[in-house]
Amino acid sequence: MDFAELVPLFRRLALQAGDAILQVYDQPDFDVRAKGDASPVTEADEAADAIISEGLRAAFPDVPLITEEQAASHALTAQTFLIVDPLDGTKEFVQRRGDFTVNIAYVRDGVPIHGVVYAPAKGRLFYTTPDGKAVEETGPFGPEPGPLTSLSVSTPDNTALMVVASKSHRDQATDDYISRYAVRDMTSAGSSLKFCLVATGEADLYPRLGRTMEWDTAAGDAVLRGAGGHVVRFDDHQPLAYGKPGWDNPFFIAYAPGVVLK
Repeated sequence: MDFAELVPLFRRLALQAGDAILQVYDQPDFDVRAKGDASPVTEADEAADAIISEGLRAAFPDVPLITEEQAASHALTAQTFLIVDPLDGTKEFVQRRGDFTVNIAYVRDGVPIHGVVYAPAKGRLFYTTPDGKAVEETGPFGPEPGPLTSLSVSTPDNTALMVVASKSHRDQATDDYISRYAVRDMTSAGSSLKFCLVATGEADLYPRLGRTMEWDTAAGDAVLRGAGGHVVRFDDHQPLAYGKPGWDNPFFIAYAPGVVLK
């Protein structure tokens, strides 16, 4: 895999998909349908999926590609693959809250090592460089990259932690877990932006005690790892692995090293 080719492609496809998503988002109304699992899907999901899938298959025809919108038709036979959520945070999209993202990741041997997270409505773009480091690019976004800020996780103060939690999926179990920590401030965010807030140092800890799929997390996980952070299983604190049967993730914790996990 040529990462010097992969990273610019991820960036370009994410921006193109983001443009297609915003074309739908800016309409006065759009159709929302329910998928088989009752989760919402819109024409924006499908347009973004088509753009990203076509670009990745043309560039890397021999690498398995998994996308949320096409996952039912795929059987994974490798631990190295491309994985895409073309519109993560569809609930935020439908409710016009802006916290939705485009996510593209490359997983090697079960580990997400490259990824891009683009939040088109917020104008925030995060990705890993060819050497695996995490950056945030400052817009406006053109064909060539603009100014880049290297990302590094915070040095947490365990007596005053910054915690980010899900905006649409927060529950009592999550609140009970967070209550084990000394928290200075809490913020809510949708989609994979939560990983990126830990990567930038805007948060120290992101626990997720709810169902997620690998395409929901891989790109944000890659960005956070590139910034020096960790994503571990909730039950045994082992690194979250990818390529699992059925694509389901266990509960997990994303955090900056130095956070004393409870």
